[in-house]
Amino acid sequence: MAYYYVNKNAQTNGDHEVHKSGCSWMPESENRKYLGNFDNCQDAVREAKKSYSQSNGCYYCCNACHTG
Repeated sequence: MAYYYVNKNAQTNGDHEVHKSGCSWMPESENRKYLGNFDNCQDAVREAKKSYSQSNGCYYCCNACHTG
């Protein structure tokens, strides 16, 4: 299991990126929301979509959930 966070700030395409703890691209602490401890990025993205309907996995740490 890993700790997951979502970026409170959307990217230019409107996506709020989901990151796994330890990711080099993790947003600053004031710009991220803790999602919880999950077994996979799919569950973390599902949780993020409760707050930000347009959520997506980080290309680097959650590539299996990155849709481009």
